[in-house]
Amino acid sequence: MNYYLAALKKYAEFSGRARRSEYWFFSLFNVIFIIVAMALDNLLGLTIMDLPYGFFYFAYALAMIIPGLAVFVRRMHDIGKSGWWYFIAFIPIIGAIWLLVLCLTEGTPGDNEYGPDPKA
Repeated sequence: MNYYLAALKKYAEFSGRARRSEYWFFSLFNVIFIIVAMALDNLLGLTIMDLPYGFFYFAYALAMIIPGLAVFVRRMHDIGKSGWWYFIAFIPIIGAIWLLVLCLTEGTPGDNEYGPDPKA
């Protein structure tokens, strides 16, 4: 939970580096909170037509766009890549697989052009 909160404290900070654990814990808690938001929407009857989500889902998802993108860019910086690598996701199948590989890759040891090593 500390990594999730740390990512939220750096809400729109696109500079610097993020460790694998920061990125993946942020992603894990995002999925958990999205499921909770969907459950709340269904329990309270706030769903939109026949869709399984509604107000709480959209409010949370909208609030997490910028921090999610920021932590992804910092993760790419940790492996020495630009944040523009995000757009490789638009290549069907292969783009998503390549982004997964990049996000699982260990960061470059020591300082790089994006900042000091977050493990140090």
